[in-house]
Amino acid sequence: MKKDIDFPKVENVYVAAVYELHQDYNTHDWNIYIINDNPTPIETVLIIAQGYTEKKMTAAMRKTVAMIPAKGFAKIEYIDKSVFGLDNFFTITYFLQNKMYDKRFEFPRNSIKKDQRTTIPVMAQKGILAI
Repeated sequence: MKKDIDFPKVENVYVAAVYELHQDYNTHDWNIYIINDNPTPIETVLIIAQGYTEKKMTAAMRKTVAMIPAKGFAKIEYIDKSVFGLDNFFTITYFLQNKMYDKRFEFPRNSIKKDQRTTIPVMAQKGILAI
């Protein structure tokens, strides 16, 4: 069981919401990224995303990324403004140097706002970091 596994502390891996131009539709959209700020790649990245409140829950989204290079990032998904009123979490499990890491990142409800953007590690853009 998961509680019986000793996971090392996650460091230098982040989840961020980035407001950016969608080239095909010429619109600005929010997208979720996973960022690897480690000096080595992370591998077999498993992602589970879901939004919830006390009364409502979205369907879980599952995604796998084979590898994210050192000082690299990967887009997880587009996130629609209609779910900003929910607590949105992203459970990330990955391998780094043959050790398994696991962390739940969360965007509390209504925390994704353009005026709250800050500098994001590795990416040359501003966004919101999940806690």
